[in-house]
Amino acid sequence: MEQQLTEPGQEGPVTVSISRKVIAGKEADFEQWVSDVVEEASVYPGHQGSNVLRPSASTGNCYVLIYRFDNYKNCQNWENSEVRRKWLKKLEPIIEGEPEVQRGTGLEFWFDLPELPVSKPSPHKMTCVLLVVVYALVMAINVLLGPFLNSLDLWLRSVVIVLLQVLLLTYIVMPRVTRLLQSWLFSQGPK
Repeated sequence: MEQQLTEPGQEGPVTVSISRKVIAGKEADFEQWVSDVVEEASVYPGHQGSNVLRPSASTGNCYVLIYRFDNYKNCQNWENSEVRRKWLKKLEPIIEGEPEVQRGTGLEFWFDLPELPVSKPSPHKMTCVLLVVVYALVMAINVLLGPFLNSLDLWLRSVVIVLLQVLLLTYIVMPRVTRLLQSWLFSQGPK
């Protein structure tokens, strides 16, 4: 039996990668289908965006649809919806084989590389990178904003530091660090 590590709703964003092989000559039909289904999904609560990768060596010559929801429940609502079922039915005549589906939750979204959708760094590598980056960011925030933050109560100062840190990590720091360390993070060698 699997141990539950978090309570439902606390798992953070959910990123789903679905890799599909399109029947030769049906690429235009698939691209129209993707455009329509992405538009449909975008109105679902918690939807945080979608990306589509065209066939290439890094995608195993498959199309890859990547979408993100703010939490597991909202992702499940979309995946179990009647609307999605209808779209999947329309997909059957233009694809071959079974889809390859991968999900990432929580901190894994900081290590997204859309051009490598089926690769994930090991937890050990993610931990090493996060320890260094979080420490450097906390120190930088304290040094740069220390004089302004010292006058605040401890709880308010902590809220400001955590808020700044999460926003900076998510939108500025981790995308750049992940690209910089891409070859090491996503290498399949010894960990």
